[in-house]
Amino acid sequence: QVQLVESGGGSVQPGGSLRLSCAASGRTFRSYVMGWFRQAPGKEREFVAAISWSGSTTDYADSVKGRFTISRDNAKNTVYLQMNSLKPEDTAVYYCAADRTRVTRVLAEYDYWGQGTQVTVSS
Repeated sequence: QVQLVESGGGSVQPGGSLRLSCAASGRTFRSYVMGWFRQAPGKEREFVAAISWSGSTTDYADSVKGRFTISRDNAKNTVYLQMNSLKPEDTAVYYCAADRTRVTRVLAEYDYWGQGTQVTVSS
């Protein structure tokens, strides 16, 4: 009942930046916790970052700590992922997800998913 649509992906050189957005519609009140996951070719989908409803609690995968920042604007029903100092290993399809409970890294606990947006980091 919640629709999530990612945008902002693209191609960037190593060291560059991108800002991903995820717009939620429908039963947005259920999007209590928002998360970002990514999936590289041939690999499992992995946790990137999550944020609580208030934004007071955030969690990041070790691989992106210090480089990525998750934020949200509840008035706009949008969550963001600011990605700085991008590396080739960040290349993946990035997915936005919504969870009704708490900040979690567990993929299966998220209730809604976006279609994904491609991020490619290469020279």
